[in-house]
Amino acid sequence: MSKNAYIFGRNAVIEALNSSQVVEKVFISFRSQGSAINEIYTIAKKFKIPVVKYDAGKFRELEQKAGADSSRSQGVVALKEIVEDTPLDDLFDMAFGKSEYPVIVALDGIEDPQNLGAIARSVEASGAAGMVLTTKFSARVTPSAVKASTGALGMVPISKVETLEPAIDAAKKAGYKVIGTDMKAKKLYTDFDYNFPVMLVIGSESKGISLFAREACDEIIKINMPGKIESLNASVSTGIILFEIIRKRLL
Repeated sequence: MSKNAYIFGRNAVIEALNSSQVVEKVFISFRSQGSAINEIYTIAKKFKIPVVKYDAGKFRELEQKAGADSSRSQGVVALKEIVEDTPLDDLFDMAFGKSEYPVIVALDGIEDPQNLGAIARSVEASGAAGMVLTTKFSARVTPSAVKASTGALGMVPISKVETLEPAIDAAKKAGYKVIGTDMKAKKLYTDFDYNFPVMLVIGSESKGISLFAREACDEIIKINMPGKIESLNASVSTGIILFEIIRKRLL
């Protein structure tokens, strides 16, 4: 593993955990302690990132791999997962290079990493062109997300944006019709032929898509649910709609 796959130093690791950088695992020297170490444990637990304690000898070996000495590592080394961030405009262009009517899935408020991974599976399996993820209030590409995606997160082009509204505006300018999902929508997901470029906006099952994102969408759709349960898991909803798009385009 290359040295640039590691982050070391207490403040650097805290910053990485709190940012959009993807941290796969944190290694802490057995004797390391203090408020910064406690903070690292707290943040890692919040984002379900594993923390491993190493004895002095094993931690020195890790420092050598990371290209850091003890004064620079401060008893903490993090392994970051290399996930390529595709610029939004490039994602749109790449998508048109693959299909006349590409589909891009944008996630708004999906907080569960396993949900993120399951959605990525549906995106890849359906042949959708890519995903847009927000860096605020959303799940990260954690090891549990990667595991849930069964490798799809390494195959699907991903563009990270701070908030979704500017990405929706950019999608419209690039020629995409932006379709959001909301269980109170009047139109059904089966009401369209989908013979146009689509950005599909998926919100969480608890909150749905944000008000600002909802107002920016061209259309709002729902999945008809005759049963007593009012909402589906976000990954299930995504799969249903993506494969309905395929079905309609094959008619």
